[in-house]
Amino acid sequence: MTGEPGHYDCHRDYGPYAGVADFLGRIAAERPRLASRHEVELYAIAPRLDHAARPAAEEEPIRFHPARRTACLAYGATEFVAAWADRLRRPVTIRFDHVAGADETTRELLDALARRVGSSPVRLDLRDGGGEPAAADPTPEATRTALGDSLACGFYHHAARVARRGRATVTPGGDLRHWWAFTTGLATALAALDEATEALDLYREARAATDDPKITMSAAYATAMLYARHLPAADQDPAQARLWLERAVHLAAGLDDPRQRMLSTVFYEQGLALLDSRAGDPARALRLIDDGLARLTAVLGPGERPQDLARLRHNRAQVHLALGDPAQALADLDTVIAHDPGNCEYYVDRAALYRAAGRASAAIRDYDTAIRLGPHLPEAYYNRAVLQQERGRAERARADLDRVLAIDPGHLDARIALVNLHVERGALDAAEAGARTGLALAPQEPALLCTLGLIRSERGGLAEADELLTRALAGDPELVEAWTNRAAVRFERGDVAAAVADLDRAVALSAAPVPRYNRGTALMRLRRWDEAAQDFTHALAQPGLDRALRRDLRAELDRCHRAMAG
Repeated sequence: MTGEPGHYDCHRDYGPYAGVADFLGRIAAERPRLASRHEVELYAIAPRLDHAARPAAEEEPIRFHPARRTACLAYGATEFVAAWADRLRRPVTIRFDHVAGADETTRELLDALARRVGSSPVRLDLRDGGGEPAAADPTPEATRTALGDSLACGFYHHAARVARRGRATVTPGGDLRHWWAFTTGLATALAALDEATEALDLYREARAATDDPKITMSAAYATAMLYARHLPAADQDPAQARLWLERAVHLAAGLDDPRQRMLSTVFYEQGLALLDSRAGDPARALRLIDDGLARLTAVLGPGERPQDLARLRHNRAQVHLALGDPAQALADLDTVIAHDPGNCEYYVDRAALYRAAGRASAAIRDYDTAIRLGPHLPEAYYNRAVLQQERGRAERARADLDRVLAIDPGHLDARIALVNLHVERGALDAAEAGARTGLALAPQEPALLCTLGLIRSERGGLAEADELLTRALAGDPELVEAWTNRAAVRFERGDVAAAVADLDRAVALSAAPVPRYNRGTALMRLRRWDEAAQDFTHALAQPGLDRALRRDLRAELDRCHRAMAG
């Protein structure tokens, strides 16, 4: 970094990513080629770097992001800083003030930076103090603009604070327009932050405060979506969701503007289609979606509202999938992506269809695009890792799984897959460390208990392995690997009858040849030659046997025949 790096004020009053956005902007100015490889995350964190961008709230229609996106942005930004730090010729200290009073986005990114640059020449000087922040513009108009931008960017903690501040300055009787904007904005932020119960109370408050038809219509639809999607699982209620959607459709029918009446009705009917599909009536859902598309295309001009059309076709693709028609679902997704090529979600969905159809290369290309646009979607990294592993590219799979866990340390599927890859390459230290880290987050996760039991048995800890595998089976009695692995442990400990009993359970659950092979081996130890021969014969009849396993099965079957011949 040329010149002194100075210091950066992170106080939340300056907004999301305060301080860190300026720091990243300074690096981007010095290393434009490096910055171009991290464009999506840098533009999201520091919008001033994108000279062609409009304010997020002015985009039409607004695309709402999941709350977890900020973790993905933080990952991309830390990779950007780490690449810059690798080229530094001398140590650099970066000072950040007001860290304790920073927005959640800023603290998340600083935490990620602290983990990532620990061994680099960059030192972070994080301070809680600093100068008094400048006061924000208190007018309702400015507050509403700040709220809209934060919601559109997915910065929901900041949006909730701004909305609460706005609600404190106006009343429904004195300024209904701004009061409703702050109220529905707060409810939207809370729903994204898994605080949907409070959001539900806000919509009740709105209905008590006004009979304005547009507000009550919007509140009805939002209430329906809370019951359908956002409330805790125990509180979700499809019947209530349907009642509120029907109320929204009824109110939409009373709108004066015929165009807005049609657009609102079609939009709300998509919620009814969602409920129909979930209720096991995809044919009815398909009729609603097709009818909505017909009405939209009849009134929209060429190129008008492409994202709205894409959303309906995306809904239709999901319904076609539910109807067992993946080819039509794929055709719809092709059209969806043509209408809205910047939405990462669509590429993830199409990649899943490609994968199911055996088109691994096409699936990987779509996951690549989703990762670029997301940016850094952990589910896209994870699914790409699975495909890479299936194609024998273990190193690429491990790299992607490491990325998933850097973004989302609680992603158990990625943790399990990475531990198993370490086991396969004989890296037992890494495998055991990964399994124990995962179990610290999910102490009863059967797959991790099973793999750790296998590792401990490989290292001679048979008693601990037996206990771990027993815990795994308590959590998942149908986990074949746990029955097979515990049988191997008990066989090694000399309890052959217990091993056979475990393998009886494994064989009952799986037609795979390995449990039969293992049980045959244990039965031979008990001199039960005929039963062992039956297991080996059955295993040999399975298709697609590994050549080495086939050889071993034949050798053991010959032993049984010789023993029975006496």
